[in-house]
Amino acid sequence: MSKRDLKIYLQELTKEQLEEQVLDLYTRFKPVKTYYNFVFKPNEEKLLDEAKFKIGKEYFPVNGRKPKARRSIAQKIIKHFIQLGVEPFVVADVMLFNIEVALQYNEDKLIKQEAFYKSILRSFEDAVDFINEHGIMADFTTRISSLLKGVKSQEWYNFEGFERSLNNF
Repeated sequence: MSKRDLKIYLQELTKEQLEEQVLDLYTRFKPVKTYYNFVFKPNEEKLLDEAKFKIGKEYFPVNGRKPKARRSIAQKIIKHFIQLGVEPFVVADVMLFNIEVALQYNEDKLIKQEAFYKSILRSFEDAVDFINEHGIMADFTTRISSLLKGVKSQEWYNFEGFERSLNNF
């Protein structure tokens, strides 16, 4: 069904029928419930804390299990935040936190897989793009510089890529 067809269908419904459909969607589909819960009670601080906990747990599990260090977990959270319409400052905070935790993890336990370094570089590029796109670079300059220093001090092979992505802006 196209957006146009949906619009025509919705215009044919009475207010009561439309209310019933929205309530049905709310009870059936968790993403709809999550969206409405956020729209009417935007508790970004709670979302931010939960996100940071999940990302941190990927690299430093609380129960002593082996860390998984999956970048995909942070990417899902970031995508979800963007879909909900979370404040760009909060999204950028999560993006940078993900890289900071990965740096800290690599400092404690040196990672040998090249894919890890490429993945974190991609996260850094995405973060810098997002921050620049939303005009909040001044708020994050210190953290970004700190990340660059960390990558350089750990002698990542792709350090130039980090510098290059920052210099593009």
